[in-house]
Amino acid sequence: MPEFRLYNTLSRAVEPFAPADGETVRLYTCGPTVYNPAHLGNFRTFLFEDLMRRALRLRGWKVEQVMNLTDVDDKIIKRATEQGKTIIEVTDPIVTIFHEDRKYLRIEDAEHYPRATAYIPEMIALVEKLIANGVAYQAEDGSVYFAIGKFPMYGRLSRLDTREIQSGARVAQDDYSKENAQDFALWKAAKPEDEACGAAWDSPWGRGRPGWHLECSAMAMAILGETLDLHAGGIDLVFPHHEDEIAQSEAATGKPFARCWCHGEFLLTDGAKMAKRVGNVQNVADLRANGVSGAAVRHFVFSTHYRKQLNLAGEALEGSMEAVRRVADFAERLKEAKGGTRALEDAADLLENQVRTALFDDLNAPNAMAALFDFIRAANKELDSGGSDAGALRRAREVFAMVDGVFELVPDRRTADAAFAEWVERQLEDRKAARARRDFAAADAIRKSLEEKGVVIEDTAAGTKWKAR
Repeated sequence: MPEFRLYNTLSRAVEPFAPADGETVRLYTCGPTVYNPAHLGNFRTFLFEDLMRRALRLRGWKVEQVMNLTDVDDKIIKRATEQGKTIIEVTDPIVTIFHEDRKYLRIEDAEHYPRATAYIPEMIALVEKLIANGVAYQAEDGSVYFAIGKFPMYGRLSRLDTREIQSGARVAQDDYSKENAQDFALWKAAKPEDEACGAAWDSPWGRGRPGWHLECSAMAMAILGETLDLHAGGIDLVFPHHEDEIAQSEAATGKPFARCWCHGEFLLTDGAKMAKRVGNVQNVADLRANGVSGAAVRHFVFSTHYRKQLNLAGEALEGSMEAVRRVADFAERLKEAKGGTRALEDAADLLENQVRTALFDDLNAPNAMAALFDFIRAANKELDSGGSDAGALRRAREVFAMVDGVFELVPDRRTADAAFAEWVERQLEDRKAARARRDFAAADAIRKSLEEKGVVIEDTAAGTKWKAR
């Protein structure tokens, strides 16, 4: 079996990877901050982590995955204050949406979804240990800070030059830039707005709440132990979040926090990083509304290596919708076939070898999917020849199921068709409204858009009818 290799951000190299105990990968993945529904940029990261999880299992290992839900931080408190709600009232509905969206995109359940607010005692205990070890201190503002000058290894993950950091300067906010690398808040003294929305707890340093970075370290170590096999997230978390996690965890335990760090690149829209602040956000609800299946999104995301930036473009998504229709057609044909040929069995053997080789080489999903479509072409040719080898057919089905168990590209026809029909009906309503206001250019544009997606429409006395080609 090929060696499993991953790009380790810490070493900036592709390295052999295996769980420390040879059996179970202890995997921590940074989840959403639940004040707004996660956007597609977030879900690119979550899909890369889903691919990683499935590839690790394909290699024969068990996976124990933790994906945290950040349910207390600056953004959540700001949202709660604006809406006159508690943080729980803000976050609970968003957690529900996250899990619905995750399931739509066929992202497997992690073993643990800890919420930060459920681990306050563990966070306080971690801060106490850091103070006892002489690397944290309570400042005049009542908050407790990590003294990065007391941790000589600070900056090794992000390759930050710590000589440029202003000694003793402090950063209280959760979200800061590379220019602000200074002592970071572990525990924040409570403000009136924190108390008002239920974001304050008793501690040895008075009423307060945890800093964002502290939350992940405490939850990760409480559930998975002091040294993780693998820590994954988006590239934007390398600094400051993961850098600070390493500092506070290793300063507390004296042990490596994670043996390997993996980061996925950005999703771009028109060349700009997808983020709420730049206004180019699209979310899973938009996909549903436009009849784009979870299977098509998975094909779109996995067509680009996780360490390369991915540009969200309508034509690319449409190409992925067509690709998964081909996969669905083949799955149906393979299911109904009566027999195969020796060449079909050889093609299945080749597919298994190519997919394992690609995925075990730093999760090379594009190469693995290319092998899948090569197999589909070869298999269709062999099925055309009308072979009768039951063993060959069984082998083809087995390998195809194994590969689809990683990629999940076979769409649920009923769900996909219902979503597509709903989208078409909305387009026809918009066309009807355009014609009523005599905006024939808009009506023609809608007709053209429908035709591009294979929808033929016919205006009759009883109304507009349509069918998919």
